[in-house]
Amino acid sequence: MKPVDLASVPRNKAVFLDRDGVLNEEIGTYVWEPDKFVVLPGVPESLARLKQAGYTLVVVTNQAGIAKGLYSAAEVQACHEKLQCACGGVIDALYFASSHPSVTESLSRKPDSLMLEKAIARFNLDPAQCWMIGDRHRDIQAGAKAGVRGILVGHSETVEYQPRVADLPAATELILGTVLNPA
Repeated sequence: MKPVDLASVPRNKAVFLDRDGVLNEEIGTYVWEPDKFVVLPGVPESLARLKQAGYTLVVVTNQAGIAKGLYSAAEVQACHEKLQCACGGVIDALYFASSHPSVTESLSRKPDSLMLEKAIARFNLDPAQCWMIGDRHRDIQAGAKAGVRGILVGHSETVEYQPRVADLPAATELILGTVLNPA
């Protein structure tokens, strides 16, 4: 058998999504109880549009409350099940970093990029065709470390960054508009 030339295998595109503040309401503290996990308006429709446009959808979220003993991985997964149900099951993967710098070090925790790198390998992604949408500078930094373009949403961060839009529906417009009308 002739070996497969990996350079000739088509690579896929994805949108990486931070969770709190992008997909669900940011409540100013840890969001781990399903009854307090509220999917933001326009999120299901935005994810459906991105999926229809051929994007793999990957959630990458820091969940330091696990390392601090405030809640469990099972409770995070219960919130992720609620998110999947609200969005019609279109999310391809949900990664979470359970560490916190005061307890343990981890390359998974954003601003490091291991969660993104795992998905890039798993789904055969081309970072140049991917986007990272987050509401914190650390989200954008993680994307940049993996070679992924970023879009900052909301106004909670004081850092200057472009592109910056109001929410996931606006980020979706930007991504789909960029794809349809490249600059």
